[in-house]
Amino acid sequence: MFSLFRENVRIALDSIRSQLLRTILTVVIIGIGIWALVGILSAVKALENTISTNFSSMGANTFNIQRYEFNVQRGGGGEREKINPIISYNNIREFEDTYEFPGTYTSVSFRCTSNAEVKFENEKTDPEIQVYGVNENYLQNTGTEVESGRAFTYFDIKNNNKVCLIGSDFTKGLFKDVNPVGKTLSIRGVKFKVVGVLESKGSTFGNNQDLKVLIPIQVARGMYTSPNINYTISIKVDDKQYLQTAQDEAIITFRNIRGLSPIEENNFGIERSEDLINRITSITGVLEVAAWIISIITILGSSIALMNIMLVSVTERTREIGVRKALGAKRSTISTQFFMETIVIGQFGSILGILLGVLTGVAFAAIFNFDFSLPWAPMIWATIITFIVAVIAGAYPATKAAKLDPIESLRYE
Repeated sequence: MFSLFRENVRIALDSIRSQLLRTILTVVIIGIGIWALVGILSAVKALENTISTNFSSMGANTFNIQRYEFNVQRGGGGEREKINPIISYNNIREFEDTYEFPGTYTSVSFRCTSNAEVKFENEKTDPEIQVYGVNENYLQNTGTEVESGRAFTYFDIKNNNKVCLIGSDFTKGLFKDVNPVGKTLSIRGVKFKVVGVLESKGSTFGNNQDLKVLIPIQVARGMYTSPNINYTISIKVDDKQYLQTAQDEAIITFRNIRGLSPIEENNFGIERSEDLINRITSITGVLEVAAWIISIITILGSSIALMNIMLVSVTERTREIGVRKALGAKRSTISTQFFMETIVIGQFGSILGILLGVLTGVAFAAIFNFDFSLPWAPMIWATIITFIVAVIAGAYPATKAAKLDPIESLRYE
């Protein structure tokens, strides 16, 4: 049985070599369909990995109060876009004083600037550093770890100490070959002592999260005095089973702070990391469906091309088929041979498409700094699909070859 299978594969390869150009074109067409499937799904998977990692670091038991929801809805029919007031400093102070749900930690923060210039001794960075004003709970609520040194303490924040935490990329530039902990850097002429270096978080959509400086929030307010500073409130719950209750209490508290009546809608947003992940997943789901549609259309075209090349092969080898039948070859032997040829061609196309798709995913992840992982499911599906396509495309040519009359076939010129 195995020797017959091996012989059929050998004959199939010899046949492929004899019509190399047509075979290459068919393999390329099949490969393009599989490339579309594996390539798009690889890129989508890399996007999902990165987003899930970044948002899940916020914690499954954490939620934010911010100016807008993740999806700001615009009014239709000439209706204006809803504009929420900023979350002001007075709002966050009143919230901290009022919100007392047990087992929670409240973090308040704001982004001071995204183009700061940081100086150390006689060197300075490009004006591309993000500076955040934060309190002592910011790190744990955002899932940020300290790689070396220490985190902010309660007294650092309350005493407005001139201390800071820096992103890991500073150790590759400004503090290259120097331990930054204990050193003094300057931002806008204000000197800060570095007390810790944050663990690397990478980059998301071109936003480098490792080129940032965290400073105490009151110190930041003294340095950056824009009248429209928008703050973010983050609440972490010790026990996830109380997350919804804590969130409801936070909404009631903030509605009272905003002076909203019971019939008025919230003029602020509530977001949980899992909500963001679910929404991103729904978006990537649409991309996955698009990938399947594109690949199915392309593979359908490749199946027609594969059937055509096999029909031409049957016609060209009519005399050969007649000789085989005259020597005692059965119908099943002839049909199996042609089936084997279509399957071999299909799998060549599958291998080409998978390689191109994986390379596309790797390139996409490298360009956008996403977390790439091999798309095993699409690769397995690609192999199965090409096998099914080969069987369907080879059924008619194989049946036609098997039914040829040996005498008429021997007369064929």
